Amino acid sequence: MKKYLVIGNPIEHSLSPKLHNYWIKNKDIEAIYEKKKLNENEIENLILEIREQKIHGVNVTVPFKRKIINYLDDLSLEAKKTQSVNTIYLKDNKVIGHNTDIEGFELSIQDLKFDITDKKIFILGAGGVVPSIIFALNKMKAFEIIVSNRTKSKAEELKNLFENLKIVEWGDIPVFDMIINATSIGLNKDDKINLDFNKMGKNKLFYDVIYNPNQTNFLMTGKKLGNKTENGKLMFIYQAFLAFNLWHGVQPKIDEDVIKLLDQ
Repeated sequence: MKKYLVIGNPIEHSLSPKLHNYWIKNKDIEAIYEKKKLNENEIENLILEIREQKIHGVNVTVPFKRKIINYLDDLSLEAKKTQSVNTIYLKDNKVIGHNTDIEGFELSIQDLKFDITDKKIFILGAGGVVPSIIFALNKMKAFEIIVSNRTKSKAEELKNLFENLKIVEWGDIPVFDMIINATSIGLNKDDKINLDFNKMGKNKLFYDVIYNPNQTNFLMTGKKLGNKTENGKLMFIYQAFLAFNLWHGVQPKIDEDVIKLLDQ
């Protein structure tokens, strides 16, 4: 039986095993998918287990999407451009890092029928999935991408990958058409982003990368102020769909049953 993992720290909130094991059963694949809390000093041994085919594929979440790169043999173009890896597999005895977050985000926005072209996008946060989101937004022809992070220097570092970014101080709220919470603020139900969105007007899109819980305080605030809201569930499903296809060579179904499966 083949073994697959999602690694991160924290990892308790991840619904990846629920989704992947549902698809595995649905497709009659001899495999199991588990989650594992990892410390950085355990990465080397994990890569060895992939080499030895004790583990056949790994998804990577916070805080290892960038840190894991040094342990890999090669990167896909998407992973190179973003310096972010969320999917690992073995090919020709090489451990390869790939990024399905880019296309996952893009497909989730297409599902919303929200046209990014010429829009101003404001991103909260600078770690984990942010390079993938910026890459996708550039692909979708956003007019301006503005980033704010509590540690400003971390936001500035993103300019090494993407020159066209505008960086603002944490607490400053620029004019935007869409705002994305890409921080971990919201993983706990009581978490609040202490920013004042009252002067922003209505009919913006509030998008939270967090999908569990499915209604963060950030999204509830957006809704109260008359804006459209969306959590990260569809992005999560699409990036998982792409990883599943890469590992198993089959496309799983995305339907109402899958979406309901992930409702908390």
